[in-house]
Amino acid sequence: MANQRKIAMVVQQVAMDNEDTLDVAHWLSKTPAERLEEVSRLRNNYYKDINGNFPVKMEKVFRQKKI
Repeated sequence: MANQRKIAMVVQQVAMDNEDTLDVAHWLSKTPAERLEEVSRLRNNYYKDINGNFPVKMEKVFRQKKI
């Protein structure tokens, strides 16, 4: 007996040539505050996975790159 999925799978095929362009376009559509918030969220998730908890204090360091 096959189990039915509760959440539908979503797939979007993207040509490898366009992948970087789409990533850049996505992040340029976000405000700098939204970008920093996402970086902080990803860093917290990364450290939680490695150590089981995240550091009490994390520095907000970034370098702006002209595209």
